[in-house]
Amino acid sequence: MNTRDLEYLVAVAEELHFGRAAARCHCSQSALSGQLRKLEDSLGVSVFERTKRRVRLTEVGAGIVERARDVLRQVEALKATAAASSNPLAGKFAIGMPLTIGPFLTPRLLPAIRHYLPDLALELLEDFTDHLEEQLAAGELDVAILATRPTHTTLDEIIVYDEPFWVALPHGHPLAAEDSVDVQNIDPRELLLLADGHCLRDQVYAACRLNRGQRNGRDDGGPRTQNTSLATILSLVGAGSGVTLVPAMSLSDSWVTDSGIALRREQSGTAGRTVRLVYRKGYPRMALIEKLADIIAGVVPDTVQPVRR
Repeated sequence: MNTRDLEYLVAVAEELHFGRAAARCHCSQSALSGQLRKLEDSLGVSVFERTKRRVRLTEVGAGIVERARDVLRQVEALKATAAASSNPLAGKFAIGMPLTIGPFLTPRLLPAIRHYLPDLALELLEDFTDHLEEQLAAGELDVAILATRPTHTTLDEIIVYDEPFWVALPHGHPLAAEDSVDVQNIDPRELLLLADGHCLRDQVYAACRLNRGQRNGRDDGGPRTQNTSLATILSLVGAGSGVTLVPAMSLSDSWVTDSGIALRREQSGTAGRTVRLVYRKGYPRMALIEKLADIIAGVVPDTVQPVRR
């Protein structure tokens, strides 16, 4: 048994098709099938049920495949440890960000990474926070830039910056006459929120002290959910269709020039989020994580309060 056999095993388990698994592993289908037969013989169990039409994992096979994934992750960690000893600031590095951070941080972050970490082969992924945590814990990401504390016990964090929320209103809205807005004065029926799954939605609920039972803004007086992007919600605000809260990093984006939107500070100064770098405990390239934290803190605008400098 070798790591190539385990890669074959995981590929078939994920593809449930020998032809696709062979293409993914860059080998012939007969070679892949033959190696898995030998692996099953050595283990003394059947990992897969094979018919002419389908492939499926056996009950014991599911557990074996999960163990194989663990072994492959450990092998990658060994390689990363060896690479880090020579140059921890070089090589492949995958960063995940939520959809409400990536579009605003990435334009500032990428030029700085190219300057300070020129040997880094960067991969970027945007997704929901819970998906990013799962991928990070599984070793599919090196780090995630999140606005919530990690829930996985295998993950740790470095706090990078605190980001206030601003209130975005249509021009002519009564609250726009003030220099700052008390979020308690926002009518929940006017409030436009991202759909469930976005951490920004939960943070706005908390900032406005809303009842989580207030869901749809029709008969129950709750905020309206928009299954769309923050950019589209801001377009609705500009068109006079509602009010929302936006993270301060977004104030440098092009939507700010929209004449239909008035921006006001949140009066209490408590509405906002804390952004952190989240990584696996025991990650071998901590020098890179620390460097990245410093880079991020150095590129955020004046509307954001960096924790590191």
